[in-house]
Amino acid sequence: MSIGFTEILLILVVVLLLFGSKRIPELAKAMGKAAYEFKNAKETLKKEARELSENAQKAAEAEALKDDEKVRG
Repeated sequence: MSIGFTEILLILVVVLLLFGSKRIPELAKAMGKAAYEFKNAKETLKKEARELSENAQKAAEAEALKDDEKVRG
């Protein structure tokens, strides 16, 4: 199911009637800003998750080395 030209035109007319021509640029700007902030937050969360994973792996390796040293000596 895809949206054709007629449906898009109808949606645009309804948006224009609901919000008026003066509010549409403000809404578009707000939506763009929200999308930008969402993208930045997503990238930040990915970076933090990667760092946590790396730190957990390093801690597990250090614990394994410590346990290995206890067994040896």
